[in-house]
Amino acid sequence: QVQLVESGGGLKQAGDSLRLSCAASGRTFSMYAVGWFRQAPGKEREFVAGISGNGGHTYYADSVKGRFAISRDNAKNTVTLQMNSLIPEDTAVYYCAARSLVVITTSSGYNYWGQGTQVTVSS
Repeated sequence: QVQLVESGGGLKQAGDSLRLSCAASGRTFSMYAVGWFRQAPGKEREFVAGISGNGGHTYYADSVKGRFAISRDNAKNTVTLQMNSLIPEDTAVYYCAARSLVVITTSSGYNYWGQGTQVTVSS
């Protein structure tokens, strides 16, 4: 069982940076792949970035590649999403999610979810 809590959302201007954190409970956090997803109003939830359990593999959606970076610290049970060069299209509620084994880009494949944190980017 894993419980996830996101933090770090807020209101930013285009071009700014923002760092989201996902804090996890559980002593076996390193066994879980973690994904960040986002959902804008009226749109489906979409994959943003993912990281393997040991942090050795990372994955990004094309829309954020080169701007966002995902990392994890298993000693602290945290996953971080560093978001740079924000654009208004990044506006959404951001969720972190965890699943056993490998990262996948389909939200339905994740067993554990946080409550989400709002990111708003103004132009």
